[in-house]
Amino acid sequence: MAHVKLAPSILTADFGRLADEVRAAEAGGADMLHLDVMDGRFVPNITFGALVVEALRKVTRLPFDIHLMTVEPERLIEQFAETADIINVHIEVSPHINRTLEAIHRLGKKAGVCLNPGTPVAAIEESLPDVDQVMVMTINPGWGGQEMIRRQLEKVAQIRRLLDAGGFGADIEIDGGVKVHNAAECARAGATVLVCGSSVYNAERSVAENLAALRRALG
Repeated sequence: MAHVKLAPSILTADFGRLADEVRAAEAGGADMLHLDVMDGRFVPNITFGALVVEALRKVTRLPFDIHLMTVEPERLIEQFAETADIINVHIEVSPHINRTLEAIHRLGKKAGVCLNPGTPVAAIEESLPDVDQVMVMTINPGWGGQEMIRRQLEKVAQIRRLLDAGGFGADIEIDGGVKVHNAAECARAGATVLVCGSSVYNAERSVAENLAALRRALG
């Protein structure tokens, strides 16, 4: 499980000192940074856009894992192409998902597809040869700090079996409710990237201490 990557989400960081929070994640050993772009339509909340991401790009060398929780994500991918390393779009709002994945790849970026808790694996099965990452939402998207919906780990295991059977090399990313007590279980289910929000950005311990605790939990 040592190969599992940790991707702190800034959704629960202190937005008043966001640059410092991002630097703390890099100094603490994060593998990438998870950036939730919410539009107030696909999910109720609104977060930030490309200008904030561009500003953060100047303060860290961490890879940026952009999560477009938006309607019509295909209209936004070019805005993030300069700063993103991975651009993830939701199958629920991407009826022509392979066209969108191809557009992301044409921009020289890795492409990911995301599934909400109520969306079956069958919705993205045909796209598995074309993706670099599959993101499984283990909470209902829109806010940080929620408890993990544990039955979604079976979805992770199902995707892992399909990827292995097809010889596909996509990562499986879990987003939602990742904590020290369930990180190893997530990895055993087949996840290779864990988004960690309130388990990294909280008032109990420093970012570095929280990342170290998650690493220990993963063995």
